[in-house]
Amino acid sequence: MQRDEFWAIVESARAGVGDTVSDADLVAEHAVERLAALPPGKIVEYQQVYEELDRESYRWDLWAAGYVINGGCSDDGFDYFRAWLVAQGRQVWERALADPDSLADVVTVDAADEAFCEDMLSAAYDATQQVTGDGAALYAALDALGGQDERPDSPVGEEFDFDDPEEMEARLPRLSAVFLDVE
Repeated sequence: MQRDEFWAIVESARAGVGDTVSDADLVAEHAVERLAALPPGKIVEYQQVYEELDRESYRWDLWAAGYVINGGCSDDGFDYFRAWLVAQGRQVWERALADPDSLADVVTVDAADEAFCEDMLSAAYDATQQVTGDGAALYAALDALGGQDERPDSPVGEEFDFDDPEEMEARLPRLSAVFLDVE
């Protein structure tokens, strides 16, 4: 599966959701429905693309954006934030990877603390479960194809203090203006 096909599935899932920022879990539900309509091999290919995106987005600057937007972001929370970012679609994803501060155009203070979507992480697993009755078959298929590529031990880029408002304002000025009390 090429990325265009991956993103077509995500965009199709998004089409049925009015507010993907606050209702990203509904995007995940629709993604599972669309994936479950595909042959198991295509679900595996979807997961491979997802894992590529996961590795590419494992970056300190994106973690900082998730931290500011959500008022904190643990290791697991960062996974859920990046899954939420996938649920926002290709355009938002690509803009956020180019400039994490661009998320100030997407998330409002009203949606703060909601930029997480754990269900998007398991969309391919859940679809495999529906199609084959065995969600773990997804991972067996990935292993048969050479295994799952591991992401780096730590995020890419320069690590910095997310609790330093001045540092955050310098790196993410627009998000900081919206979500932090920076004077």
